This record gives sequence, C-alpha cells and structure tokens, in this order.
Amino acid sequence: MDPVLADLLQLLELERIEENIYRGESRDIGTPQVFGGQVLGQALQAATHTLDGRICHSLHAYFLRRGDVNAPIVYEVDRARDGGSFSSRRVVAIQHGKPIFNMAASFQSPETGIEHQQDMPDVAGPEGLADRSEVGEAMLAQVHEKMRAYLTRQRPFMVRPLHPPDYTNPQQLRPVKYVWIKAKDRLPDDPDLHQALMAYVSDYELLGTATLPHAISFIDGSVQMASLDHAVWFHNDFRVDEWLLFAFDSPSASGGRGLARCTVFTQSGQLVASTAQEGLIRVRSK
Repeated sequence: MDPVLADLLQLLELERIEENIYRGESRDIGTPQVFGGQVLGQALQAATHTLDGRICHSLHAYFLRRGDVNAPIVYEVDRARDGGSFSSRRVVAIQHGKPIFNMAASFQSPETGIEHQQDMPDVAGPEGLADRSEVGEAMLAQVHEKMRAYLTRQRPFMVRPLHPPDYTNPQQLRPVKYVWIKAKDRLPDDPDLHQALMAYVSDYELLGTATLPHAISFIDGSVQMASLDHAVWFHNDFRVDEWLLFAFDSPSASGGRGLARCTVFTQSGQLVASTAQEGLIRVRSK
C-alpha cells in the first residue's frame, strides 16, 4: 500500500484507554494546527467503536481550539441514546486538559425507503487531469518555504481539480469548483473505515471555495483561515478508493466568515454524501 495512505490508516486506529475513551496521534501536514479532517475522522472512529451494526448517516462538529500536532488527542464518547433504529453519540476531543472539538453523530440500522437525488454535474472525468501536487517550478519559486512544503507534500489521496488554482495570479471567479478525489491505493472492505476517510477528506478544498470571488492570494501569508463548524451527511454506500466527484459551492461570505457546501458523487452519478462548513476568513492589510 502507498506509505502515506498506510500511515493515515494507522492514524485512524485509536488506542482504547478506558470504556468510551480513546487516544489518537497527529501528523503535521503543513497547516498551522492539527488538520481538521484528521480530528473529524478520528472522532467518527471513536464513536463507531461504541456501536455494532449501525452506520453513521450524519455528523455535526465544532472546532473550538487549535489542535497541537505534538500532543496526543483524547476522545471521550458519550453514548447518548440507543433506540430501536437510531443511535446518537457525542464526542469531545481534548488536549492539554481543554476541549478542542466536539461532535454529535447519528447512526442508523440499514433500512429501505423512498429515494431521489439531485443530478450529478455534467463535467469531465478525472482521466487526464493534473493532480493537485503537480505544482510548476515557476509557481513554487514565488511562494514562501512553508507554503512550498505544503503544496509539494505527499498526500494519501489523488486530488484532480477541473480548473487548477493559480496562486500567483488569482482571478475573481464564481464560487463553484469541481474536484475528483480518490485514495491512492486499494482499501479494506470496511464501510466504517470508508466513512472515516470521507470525513477526513471532506475538509479538503471546502472552505477555499468561499474565497474564489475575491481574488485572494495565499502565497503572501495575508490570509487567515480556520474551520469553525463542519457537517457531513452520508446518503449511500461508497468507496473512497474509487473516483468521487466533489462539487463545491459557496452561497455566502460575510462577517469574517465564509460558508461552503459540497455534494459528492460516484463516477456513475450516484449522490453518496453532502458536506457543509463555515469558517473564519480574514484578509490582513499588506
């Protein structure tokens, strides 16, 4: 297996400390704090460990404090309710004695019912598109060292945008973008694992959609961005080791915050997940 993907799977294997209490490690991916997707994935895994036979259909989370990549994260799970069909869990992530994140998640026993979905956008497939990591030398020469390391870092997923961003010459664009994403290698047949990895990758690309109409440049360090809250709804079964289209849009930005949404489709056009996130976006004067 690809070593970066294998490391991510290991990161999601939490240590059980006590009943309903788990501990996870972190990885520095070049962001100022622990990557939000990591905390989402680990928190969902912690909640899943307290259930049997029920699958997550939604989660809602708040990021409270910046996570420290050099310290472990403790996840405390509250088994709020186990009903006939649904189970509810609350998870608090703690570092240095303080909560940095909390999440409510709901799980359901498999069930059939009415079905409909929105249509998949009519866009080109992933074949032939450049990966996000394929950044030209001319662009890398113009960014600071930390940004250069972030852009060239090996990731566990292939990320292929239909229209790659130009960090050196940003343009005002509609707050819409399409990105194909797929894990770099074949994964085990574990639906819980695929959901945890979807939670992880759901933090890719999302908030940046809200900056597209404003021609914001990230290369000079003048932009401060941080996730505030995050929601995921799981609609149908999926595999993150098969190509998925992430269709992003941002309906609003105001008050130093931006809202972004995403719908996730398989290549065959089935809607499998929806996400939404509001985040802090501050542009400092140069």
